[in-house]
Amino acid sequence: MPPTEEQIDSLAEPPALRGRWTVCAMLFVATTINYVDRQVLSILKPILHGQTIHLQPLIPGWPVVETTINVTDQQYGYILAGFQVAYALGVIFAGRFVDRVGCRKGYPIVTGLWSLAAMAHALVRSVMGFGIARFVLGLGESGNFPAAIKATAEWFQPKERALATGIFNSGAGVGAIVAPLMVPWVALHFGWRAAFLVTGIFSAAWIVWWSIRYRRPHETMDWTRGHVVVAPPARVLRWWRLLRYRQAWAFMAGKFLTDPVWWFFLFWLPQYFHSRFALDLTHMGPPLVIVYVVSTIGSVYGGWLPKGYLKLGMNLKRARLAAMLTCACCVVPVVIVGGLSSQWLAVGLLSLAAAAHQGWSANIFTTVSDMFPSEHVGTVVSFGQVAGALGGAIFQPIAGDVLQRARDMHTQSGFAPLFIYSGCAYLVALVLLRTLARGLKRAELEV
Repeated sequence: MPPTEEQIDSLAEPPALRGRWTVCAMLFVATTINYVDRQVLSILKPILHGQTIHLQPLIPGWPVVETTINVTDQQYGYILAGFQVAYALGVIFAGRFVDRVGCRKGYPIVTGLWSLAAMAHALVRSVMGFGIARFVLGLGESGNFPAAIKATAEWFQPKERALATGIFNSGAGVGAIVAPLMVPWVALHFGWRAAFLVTGIFSAAWIVWWSIRYRRPHETMDWTRGHVVVAPPARVLRWWRLLRYRQAWAFMAGKFLTDPVWWFFLFWLPQYFHSRFALDLTHMGPPLVIVYVVSTIGSVYGGWLPKGYLKLGMNLKRARLAAMLTCACCVVPVVIVGGLSSQWLAVGLLSLAAAAHQGWSANIFTTVSDMFPSEHVGTVVSFGQVAGALGGAIFQPIAGDVLQRARDMHTQSGFAPLFIYSGCAYLVALVLLRTLARGLKRAELEV
């Protein structure tokens, strides 16, 4: 008879796999590239509103294309919704795809797809064109986190997974830092289309690096005995049967409520600083960089936080939940940001909220490997990514409509209700998570 979950938790920690931190570094770089690609449009959005764009030739000697692009807040919301609908559709297949072909082959494929889609933005001549390019970008980017979480589950011990996830997830903050530093400079010197092209070089280099360096461990941890053994064959289980388990729905509920907040920070903060504090493209970088530098720190610290609670005598899963509660409480002060007149107070509260989100994200992702075996982690993560993307697809057009109405009424209060939701979402999500998956109990899968 297999040991109980409590017996497994009480056994000695099994040995770690060599080379796991190199894998973590590769995941970090991929996530950084991923977030640079998705951030470019939001930084350029203020210059794509209310002015005519004359598209100069990308290569000297090519004919000049005369056109205008005027992206309103409402249209931008619909563009973002298209991205997130595509992200949701892509994730449905991405998690299962990575589970079937493995991380070594699957990860470079999805990376290549989203990189080509990101560079395709340079060919856009209309708002509809942005919508199409963004839709394809969403399909490609949907595979990043299922692949990264699966690789983490393969290479890291349970006690290290939140930290490893926090480290590679900090690439989201680093990407959001690199983008406002790089994109305005490239756009001002070489045109806005060039800003969509520069990351293609980094993506190609990463694909080569991953293909050469990454291998799935030939051995894996036997958590019931505390030493390394040959991995048993994976159970055959149809993906849809995983939806029978409350643990999957708990993860999905948490992602549905909280992912839209991060998307909101990522896609709308440039607009917030532009409309609230009249920051133009050349002055927008420092506030955004500060927010995302702090968010990067929060990702790593949030991943470490369960270890701190373990030292207080908690077991692993209670420590995970305590860390998530800490992060949820740190987001709450952001509810007042919509009415602030102080730019730097707004930066401080947004930095705290972004850091707390990243710490929350590192831990909620790790709950999947706490509750499911590694061969199904990619699929369950994809369920949560679908839920999060659908939440964002609902939130983004609502945000665009609210902000467009506020602009038409010549008021700056449009961001207030959006920040109120952001501050409350995490506590509600944690209540649902604990209700549906009490104690993060491991799912008892039936073949």
